[in-house]
Amino acid sequence: MERGIQVNEGRDKGRQRLIMVLYFMIAAGTVVLAAMVRSIPEDRPAGNGGAAAGMRYTGQGRRGISRQQACNMLCLFSIFTVLFAVSACRLNVGNDYAKYVEFMHLIACDAWNYVPTEIGFNVLVALLYRLSGSENFLLVFAVFAFFTMGLFLKAMYGQSDSFGWSFFLFMAFGFYFSTFNTVRYYLALALALYSVKYVLKGEWGKFLLAVLAGSVFHKSMLVVIPLYILASLAWKKWQLVLMALFCTTFFYLQDFYLKAVVFLYPSYEDTEYLEGGISWFNILRCFGVLVLSLLYYRQAVAGSRRNRFYFFCNLGALVLYTCCSFLPIITRIGYYLNITQILFIPAVLGKIEDKRQRRFWSAAVAAAAAGYFALYLMRAGNDGIRVLPYQTFMFHDMVPILSDVN
Repeated sequence: MERGIQVNEGRDKGRQRLIMVLYFMIAAGTVVLAAMVRSIPEDRPAGNGGAAAGMRYTGQGRRGISRQQACNMLCLFSIFTVLFAVSACRLNVGNDYAKYVEFMHLIACDAWNYVPTEIGFNVLVALLYRLSGSENFLLVFAVFAFFTMGLFLKAMYGQSDSFGWSFFLFMAFGFYFSTFNTVRYYLALALALYSVKYVLKGEWGKFLLAVLAGSVFHKSMLVVIPLYILASLAWKKWQLVLMALFCTTFFYLQDFYLKAVVFLYPSYEDTEYLEGGISWFNILRCFGVLVLSLLYYRQAVAGSRRNRFYFFCNLGALVLYTCCSFLPIITRIGYYLNITQILFIPAVLGKIEDKRQRRFWSAAVAAAAAGYFALYLMRAGNDGIRVLPYQTFMFHDMVPILSDVN
């Protein structure tokens, strides 16, 4: 009996190692494709030649597609196809997959009052179920994967100084595989990253519309309105001192802030979700990014409104992770700020004038990110992450949900 259990455990561990290798190959393959993409961010001029932006002029004076532009489109399409397929084909992968299936079942039964999800999610589920003629939860997850991956890739392609670097960090920091969990939140996070361009351009109307659109799927996105506005300001030293004094209230007004969280999330009351915790990985990552940016502050940050915005986003994330660890949703709020790291790091590295220093820090960042990814994969089967083992509807069956058991 014990020997049989040991054999099964050995097989499970073997499968998990195999899937870890598969995840690594997916990450490595898509990063190689991303390295071949060349683009100019939307807020930067294309320069004198149209070819710099991936365009060329034909003999008739009309614009055509250059080889680089064709390469960009092919690589982006390939990356999107791989990431979308892996996400859309999964079954019971993610710590809340079965819970989402239960919510969808209740929505299909018109028991909307028993689900804590937002109106946008509920309406979308009801619509997709009606169109498919059955409780097709796989279609719902596929739709979320489609728009989440599309928004992330579009945001990086349109806003990053180096799409290859940004995509590498997106994969290495675990953002992609984390989209297997809390699909509503990661759709909102992708939309938040995409909306950054509106903040930097001062197009506040479009920014608010994007935030409101995301908030109907996950209302936590509303926090980016004050957070992104604060990060976009040109802070003076005395203002930073006042903000630091305000942050001290997180230490002696914890009950007040917890009540505010319960007000926003009534379903959290008297549950384990109200338990906070210190996110050491996020703290170390924010600290490392800030150290790098401070070393080259004059070169990379001081004269750039865009990079200054990213700097204050990461400073704000560090403050939240250190001062507000008692809040249960602090990781989600912090991610709205530190997601900008995948844009900020390439921007800082590109501004380092000394070639040797730029090579050194590029190698250091790449090594640190790769190490972070290795640690993420080793913890990928833990509760709260659970992207291992990977299962697909083509070879596995869905586990019973709560309604089936009852």
